[in-house]
Amino acid sequence: MTNTASSPASVATLIEDQAVSREQMQALIQSGLPVAFERCDFEGVDLSRLVLRDFEFSACSFIEASLFAASLSRTVWQGCRARQADFESADLSDARFQSCDLNNTRWRRAKLAAAFFKGCKLTGANFEEVAHLGLKFEDTLLVSANMQRLSFRKLQLQDLNFSDANLSGCDFRDAVFIGGSLRDAHLKLARFEGADLREADIGGLKLEDARLFRGATISHRQAADLLMELGITVD
Repeated sequence: MTNTASSPASVATLIEDQAVSREQMQALIQSGLPVAFERCDFEGVDLSRLVLRDFEFSACSFIEASLFAASLSRTVWQGCRARQADFESADLSDARFQSCDLNNTRWRRAKLAAAFFKGCKLTGANFEEVAHLGLKFEDTLLVSANMQRLSFRKLQLQDLNFSDANLSGCDFRDAVFIGGSLRDAHLKLARFEGADLREADIGGLKLEDARLFRGATISHRQAADLLMELGITVD
């Protein structure tokens, strides 16, 4: 079903409850109008290199879809399912993801400047070599995700689950963890100077990782648990 709604600036096209093909998307792009999709099916569709700036997606399925090198800046994604979708090399500057299932998605070399993920599932996602100035996550699962060399410096990190994630080379200097977990994360060359970890789960650390937290703040309870996990008995 297709509807249009008038506004002072433009006429927005609303697409509902459809299985959408690449050809249909190309036709919508040619119209030059903003488009919103609700409950639409893009599963397995090749949307690579399409220009979809300012499009909105609500409760849509992008499972195993390809958005390789697509232009997706300022897009809005609400309650979408996109596990194993490919966002490699896509431009997602200023994109917004809310309550989306993005497990095992690929974001390698994507442009994520000022992108925002809230309440999302990103287990197993690959963020290798992304451009990420201003990228923000909130209340999000990043279990086993590849986050190598991302900077979270001076950020408030609210309820981020980094369990088993690859955080090698990440910059957490002066970051404040509000809840969340670093349990069993891979932390080689990560930096935590000035970080506040008092509310985070830092269990599962290895002896060689403990030195990485020099200059960070942890609680007395965390310190005792850390010593116990390292096999050190305090008398």
